[in-house]
Parts: sequence; C-alpha cells; structure tokens
Amino acid sequence: MTVLSFDEHGVDVVYEGTEFRLEKALVEEAIGKNYPDVTDHEVLKIIEEDPALSGEPQRIDDILT
Repeated sequence: MTVLSFDEHGVDVVYEGTEFRLEKALVEEAIGKNYPDVTDHEVLKIIEEDPALSGEPQRIDDILT
C-alpha cells in the first residue's frame, strides 16, 4: 500500500516501506499540470506501475483546503 501526504510544496510518499518526497515542480513536470490541479490518482500512477485506484480522484487543491 502506498501512503501519500500532500502539502503545498510537494508530496511525502511511503511506498513498499520506503519514504521519499516528490517536490511540487517534479509532480508538475511529470504530469504536465499545475500542482493544485493534479489528482491523487495521477500521483499514484507515477509511483506505481498498476496502482489499485479506489474512489473518486481528488485534486490536490481540494485535499489541501
């Protein structure tokens, strides 16, 4: 299971027991959108090859507010 923690500067990730950070600029470059418009599902897709997506995708802007 992958755990994502969003803040206004990037995403803290725990993936298969490894913790790392994806900075805002890296997420924007990888997805091709402004950071607030990126969804949690899109972030999962850049971390995992075939993520188990559940529920509706949420924009980072909505998560932070």
